Amino acid sequence: MTWRDSAAKLKMAKKQLMVPATWGIRSSFHSLIALLVAFLVIASIYVTQNSGVLIEDATKSKSSDDLSSRCNLFSGKWVFDNKSYPLYKEKACTFMSDQLACEKFGRKDLNYQNWRWQPHRCDLPRFNATVLLERLRNKRLMFVGDSLNRGQWVSMVCLVDSVIPTGLQSMHQYRNGSLHFFKAIEYNATIEFYWSPLLVESNSDDPVNHRVDDRTVRVQGIEKHARHWTDADILVFNSYLWWRRAQMTVLWGSFESPDGVYRKVEMPRVYEMALKTWSDWLEVHINRTKTQMFFVSLSPTHQKALEWGGAEGQNCYNETEQIFTEGYRGQASCPEIMRAVEKTLDDLKKRGLNVQMINITQLSEHRKEGHPSVYRKQWEPLKEEQISNPSSYADCIHWCLPGVPDVWNELLYAHIINL
Repeated sequence: MTWRDSAAKLKMAKKQLMVPATWGIRSSFHSLIALLVAFLVIASIYVTQNSGVLIEDATKSKSSDDLSSRCNLFSGKWVFDNKSYPLYKEKACTFMSDQLACEKFGRKDLNYQNWRWQPHRCDLPRFNATVLLERLRNKRLMFVGDSLNRGQWVSMVCLVDSVIPTGLQSMHQYRNGSLHFFKAIEYNATIEFYWSPLLVESNSDDPVNHRVDDRTVRVQGIEKHARHWTDADILVFNSYLWWRRAQMTVLWGSFESPDGVYRKVEMPRVYEMALKTWSDWLEVHINRTKTQMFFVSLSPTHQKALEWGGAEGQNCYNETEQIFTEGYRGQASCPEIMRAVEKTLDDLKKRGLNVQMINITQLSEHRKEGHPSVYRKQWEPLKEEQISNPSSYADCIHWCLPGVPDVWNELLYAHIINL
């Protein structure tokens, strides 16, 4: 054998040794990649289900890095989902309101409880009460506004009550019922509601006796209410329903003084005046590094069936299906009012104060079947003519629970945990 033959055999042997070694390295590398991918998938599922972080649909285009432009949570559709919804049972909520407990007061069709809101460009994170309570540890979440905001507060209480052991929660009320105070004792967290239907002072400030013919507001008076909000960590405001009239009496002065000046002011000007007082108070008194603030847009009513193709003189009574017409908007939803709010929030942002709009209007417009109608506690005995015509006393303003306000709180939850 020549030295050339020996060299050739040596070279072939080296190749045979190198092939398995290289294959082994590649195999290990591929295995590591597979393990890493599996870990990321599992982690993303865990984060989505447990921490509630917003997950965007990766198959849909991104217009910018800003979350609000990439995913409008308020643009979407209702999807029937009787496996995941409702998020709690009406009977299981310790603090359910008789005004909203439709099943308790005889409603048999319960499909209104099974609708899930699906945004077009992403998934709304499923409400996780434990995650929220951890975020609220040693903090105050306060809803401020009218009975619709109170309904959203009841919804939030029911959502978190389901994970709190018996005896580790409490409910109190103060100021003749103006302030309701739910406490999760283990977390030292409170979820509160403060009755202030017009935000500023008015002759409708009594939480029980507030129905008056001539509604009067002190558009420059807010301190009586606002001093109860000052130290809250998260504030959720609303104010629309009580402004639905052509004009309102405005008082300059105090209700106690005989020297007060009263004037009739047209809408929406009087509403803008009240929002100015509210926003000026926020600018001066709110701790910008501590407090998150939200404003819930107008909640639509369904009092005229003609608007969605129903019979004249009818309303939400006996309705069991939602309105499927895309972009439907009822005549009672006044865009001028919400434009006034948007302008005020934009002005606040220029002054360095961020109040996030929770736009529940369009998604709620479709849910004509979600109101209590006649299935609620009647605070006064019904008259014979009412009994013979149920539409005459049907509540087409408030919402059954579980139901639409739970979705409002899912939207609120998504913003709280992602800010």
